[in-house]
Amino acid sequence: MAPVIRQARPADAPALARLRFEFRAGLDASIEPEQPFVERCRSWMADRLSGSAWRCWLVEASGGLVGSVWLQLLEKMPNPVGEPELHGYVTNLYVRAEFRGAGVGSALLERCLAECRSRGADAVFLWPTPRSRSLYERHGFTVREDLLERRLERPPAHALFQR
Repeated sequence: MAPVIRQARPADAPALARLRFEFRAGLDASIEPEQPFVERCRSWMADRLSGSAWRCWLVEASGGLVGSVWLQLLEKMPNPVGEPELHGYVTNLYVRAEFRGAGVGSALLERCLAECRSRGADAVFLWPTPRSRSLYERHGFTVREDLLERRLERPPAHALFQR
């Protein structure tokens, strides 16, 4: 059965939360146990999928969820010059290993870019993992030199997920 991409609904939040844990815990050691994280993430995702500036597309294949991507549309302040007043933030693009290399990640990213184009976004940004950098570069993403960032002190690990 060929993979199917569709927009996520609030009812998809439990499966999306488990996929999020799989993705992130695969990159670094988890400091939060899986079940509490999945419940916290499920609640967050269900709220965002119920109507907000967030959108999510998922990929279903072989009877289950095999990938997803999230997009947040960020408003810019009103501007009197000819500059669009919207940015797109792409995050959490993840495809399970057995489905990689078949264009699924590209198809998910294209859904985000199409949404941004249809809404008149000025730019789309993201923070790639080392493995995903080549995917984004193939889709026209480049490193910017006009952006400043300041990292803030992190709260203790236990406080991170008690919000």
